[in-house]
Amino acid sequence: MADFHQNGLITTLHRLGARPIAALEAELRSFGKRRPMSLILPCLYSELEGDALPAIVEQLSQVDYLAEIIIGLDAANAEQFAHAHQFFKNLGQPHRLLWNDGPRLLKLYDQLDAEGLAPERPGKGANVWNCMGYFLASGTGRVMAMHDCDIKTYDRDLLARLFYPMVHPNFTFRFTKGYYARVANGHINGRVVRLFMTPLLRALRTVVGDMEYLKYMDSFRYPLSGECAMSASVAESIRIPSDWGLEVGILAEVHRNYTPNAICQVDIADYYDHKHQPVSDHEAESGLAKMSNDIAKALYRKLATYGVVLNPETIRTIKAVYLRNALDSVERFYFDAQINGLEYDRHKEEKTVEVFVEAIINAGEQYLANPMEVPFMPTWNRVRAAFPDFLADFHAAVEADHADAQARAGAGSV
Repeated sequence: MADFHQNGLITTLHRLGARPIAALEAELRSFGKRRPMSLILPCLYSELEGDALPAIVEQLSQVDYLAEIIIGLDAANAEQFAHAHQFFKNLGQPHRLLWNDGPRLLKLYDQLDAEGLAPERPGKGANVWNCMGYFLASGTGRVMAMHDCDIKTYDRDLLARLFYPMVHPNFTFRFTKGYYARVANGHINGRVVRLFMTPLLRALRTVVGDMEYLKYMDSFRYPLSGECAMSASVAESIRIPSDWGLEVGILAEVHRNYTPNAICQVDIADYYDHKHQPVSDHEAESGLAKMSNDIAKALYRKLATYGVVLNPETIRTIKAVYLRNALDSVERFYFDAQINGLEYDRHKEEKTVEVFVEAIINAGEQYLANPMEVPFMPTWNRVRAAFPDFLADFHAAVEADHADAQARAGAGSV
């Protein structure tokens, strides 16, 4: 059983008991009649060959309250797209695959690129952005949720709890963030949140002042979770980053557009484990080093929009305060691990903190060298203003890819 403490600026919905999944899903079926629900799944083709995604699909095949599932498929050729079409055929819900590397969608992206509206780089952010566009184009759902496709401990209860605050008729939330305890196989995971994100946010509160934005970000128990849900109006009006700052960027955009009363976080899993990123031993272009670098830059850029002036001296001060906070966190989690009988390598944790310290400095130098960098993709409202027919064309292209895949599957079975 979790605690029931409410802290920070947003509402926390705890897991206070073992409510049967059948009861949750029965309510969601009823709520879905007025607020149809869509799920988006951004994935790489390589995840179809792993252990996590097949189990996720098996769980989702038992979910009967979804109006549609939208799968964004990256890094797939024509043969792999055809295989993916077969891979997902067991889903019981209406579903579509977005072949992001296919000729039809690439042609549409070229149209956006001519006006400077296309994503600058492929990746999860661009994949999520494409899925959000199709969600708006299909017009099937009024609420969408998303989660990662590498969750090793996936259970459909996660999805039910994620949607529930968004579709209950007596709730007024426009955005929901999932959280969970990152404990699995006798270890405490979640290094980027525990040892980087939280200590950095608290260092920023010390150095630049206790701003509402920083209090808001510090209110989330797991701000880097890939699980969230939002209304269609949120999906069409937010800009999202194309780098590892995706989750931070989404939270920042929601904060810009909505009051804290419209935002909540919900405990969606007792245990959660997924594919772990390597630390990368100080290599700034991969693993946790790259992730923490992008997150720090996203925070610096956001602070600038509130009038915070950053300079090399400020960055060095932030680094110093962060380091003290992070080392304190290592000690606290050591105590937490000991009382719970969990393994905890303090030396490895402190080595990870060293990588994060470098990320704070590197991100500051990159931000100061290029303060005009704007990694955000445009809102879908802006795309619609520039190209009124784009979403209809996008929808038609996805449907054409789907029809081709069906025809190929039919020909193969003859």
